[in-house]
Amino acid sequence: MPLPVLYSLRNCPYAIRARLAIYASGQQVYLRDLILSNKPAEMLAVSPKGTVPVLVTLDNAVIDESLSIMQWAFSQTDPNDYLHKSAPNALAEMRVLIERFDSEFKGHLEQYRCSKRYHETSLLDDRQKCEPYLADLEKRLCQHQYLMSDKPSLADLALMPFVRQFARVERQWYLQSPYPKLRQWLNGYLQSRMFTKVMAQQPMWLDLKEDVVFGNRV
Repeated sequence: MPLPVLYSLRNCPYAIRARLAIYASGQQVYLRDLILSNKPAEMLAVSPKGTVPVLVTLDNAVIDESLSIMQWAFSQTDPNDYLHKSAPNALAEMRVLIERFDSEFKGHLEQYRCSKRYHETSLLDDRQKCEPYLADLEKRLCQHQYLMSDKPSLADLALMPFVRQFARVERQWYLQSPYPKLRQWLNGYLQSRMFTKVMAQQPMWLDLKEDVVFGNRV
């Protein structure tokens, strides 16, 4: 049967969150895994900017922003109410939180990762620039089980890949950091069946040109 096509990169946090939403929504796609040094001509033809993820829907619409792909998935099916449809302004509040992380935290995180990789003296300062954002999540998780309420939301899936990146920079510091609720929240996702499926190693699409069915049809 025909399915939408998702061009993806296994460890890119933007691609991870797109795959998380597709899986959590119960959608299925043809997954075309790639490496950025060898981008398929088919992907560049529909999205010349050359970044992942890129979704081509059955009606040939092209969606090449991760958050838009997430919202597309949950607009198709949302059996566990990740969009919190019954809560007034819930989606708008989620988007504000996600945008803050995408526009502010992500830059601090990249600098922190670079400082660690290149043994720069600014490591402590760069980590401390990330911490107010983590403290905000910790405060939220002290109030309820997930970021927005006691059930998972679009915001949880959108932010988790970036918190995962942060946790891997200075692992020993992170394990002793003053964010126990955040660690519990992240571990819950990392140990989930969903994350295992989302992160499963797939053959490179350009090697065989065979589409892999990805998703969790409900």
